[in-house]
Amino acid sequence: MLSYQMMRSKLIGSKEALDNFQFVTINGKVIFNEKDKVVRIARVYSQVVKSAIKPLFDGKSVDELTKEFYNVLPNYVYLETALKQAKTIVEGLLEREEERGEIIHARIRKFWFGSRGNKSDRGNRNMKFRVLEDRVLIKVRDPWNKEWIFGKAYFGKEYLPLLKELEDLAQRKEEGYGALVSFKEKSMIHLQIPLWLYLKHFSLPKPTGYGLIAGFDLNSDRLNVVVINKDGKVITTRTFWYSDVTRPGFPKVKARALRLNALSNSLEFLSRIGVDYVVFEDLFLVKRRKFIKSKSGNRKISKFAKKQLLIHGVIKSLRFGFNVVLVNPKGTTNSGEHDRVMREKGFDKHTASAYLIALKGLGMLNDIK
Repeated sequence: MLSYQMMRSKLIGSKEALDNFQFVTINGKVIFNEKDKVVRIARVYSQVVKSAIKPLFDGKSVDELTKEFYNVLPNYVYLETALKQAKTIVEGLLEREEERGEIIHARIRKFWFGSRGNKSDRGNRNMKFRVLEDRVLIKVRDPWNKEWIFGKAYFGKEYLPLLKELEDLAQRKEEGYGALVSFKEKSMIHLQIPLWLYLKHFSLPKPTGYGLIAGFDLNSDRLNVVVINKDGKVITTRTFWYSDVTRPGFPKVKARALRLNALSNSLEFLSRIGVDYVVFEDLFLVKRRKFIKSKSGNRKISKFAKKQLLIHGVIKSLRFGFNVVLVNPKGTTNSGEHDRVMREKGFDKHTASAYLIALKGLGMLNDIK
């Protein structure tokens, strides 16, 4: 088990989990001087991703495909980023096929392009930025003639000091940043900010707690929280509901907002009562979701992005000044221990899971003392 110290807070979890919490993405609107050139990059890049899926399924390596596609997209960093995205899509499809027991086809309708970061490239080889007073100047490398395509990006003003510091770090070759340009209703740029830097600028003050530990059980229609002390005694339990989101046809954007609002409310409550540690399931150790016989239940499971909610929960918890522990979820549901907790404490199944998650977190903290 590993841990990262991030400003005032600590994140404890598996290597797989910590690898997923290196960066935070911030988004801005971007306007390019020569949009047609940028759109050309996006169309070719997206086509490379689509075209690489079948060969990757058939066992070809990224290195082999790099040679094959270089004439199509003659920039190794763009190409490497595209092929790694295709590989991620393939891995996701294989997991879903294993879950469902049927062939799943990729449907990629959007077009975009990305470039992975590298501090030796002064942040990013193909996408650079410079922070001004009210906007950010952007330049993107054309892979065919190697020239720069210029544009202006507009982020919230609160992000400009953060971006300025990242710009300085990149110039000194101390940090890299990934970048992606997408096209939907409007052109957007998405920058991957190192998590430690994001927390430096956006962490909130937290009152000193009493060493209490809160276990979270995240569900499609509610989140359950159980708070325990260092002896494992239950201090309080809470359920934060957002049950409307499971109704057929409920807007995804609104559902996401309600879930995130419930997370914020729960963390504010925990801060007030003296909690110092919050514990979540380490979903990066879980390869797939289990589907059940109920069609309505499967609809809720398939549309509920639990891992995405977990990521938001972890980052928000770190922002609020909590220490975060990610535990192996094995045994926290559908186990003899789970049944015993429900029976002895009178908990419903979700509260029992949150309690067992809190106990696992306490055990991990005791192990690393």
